[in-house]
Amino acid sequence: MLQKAPRRTRERILELSLRLFNEFGEPNITTTVIAEEMNISPGNLYYHFRNKDDIVNSIFVQFEAEINRILTVPDGRRSNIEDVWLYLHLMFELIWRYRFFYRDLNDLLSRNRKLELHFKQILAHKIKVAKQLCEDLRSEKSLEASDTAIDAMATNMVVVATYWLSYEYVRNPRKYSEQQSMADALARGCYQVLSQIGPYLRNETSLLFQKLSEEYLKKLK
Repeated sequence: MLQKAPRRTRERILELSLRLFNEFGEPNITTTVIAEEMNISPGNLYYHFRNKDDIVNSIFVQFEAEINRILTVPDGRRSNIEDVWLYLHLMFELIWRYRFFYRDLNDLLSRNRKLELHFKQILAHKIKVAKQLCEDLRSEKSLEASDTAIDAMATNMVVVATYWLSYEYVRNPRKYSEQQSMADALARGCYQVLSQIGPYLRNETSLLFQKLSEEYLKKLK
């Protein structure tokens, strides 16, 4: 039991820090605030984490493991438009769960070398997966586009997904933390990302995309 106690405290610190970073922004939260919210002494907190960057890096390890699981495209069959739709849903849900990384991205990367290097890898991985999804659709005759167009689509999809929450925050900062408002915002994000490939879709896939889009847009009205 004595060996488990530090681990429980460490996990609680990470859970609380993630919530505070998400709600108030990482630059606005200090280790003192975290210790006060935890009702522990600063010394107890420093027993588990050397400083705030150590906390941020530990949260990032969790985030990176989860996003790498999402970015693993199943082998054995080519992806269809519904797979792309599901992939985007899962991606945006994860981005929301760790939203402070995306909202405070430029500030974090400017002073954290580890995050800078790893986030570059994540972006490259996202683009690779987006490109593979588009190429799968093309192989199934569901998408008509050149290699150059697919490269541009994959990059645009990742750019929109990466900075969508920043756009929504600027658009309506007072409602940024309201559950329904952000659920709608994430839905809009999924639609905006997928709309990048809409003009290139063909045949039944184009019709299915139109149907899914209409159903989505009705929910947002």
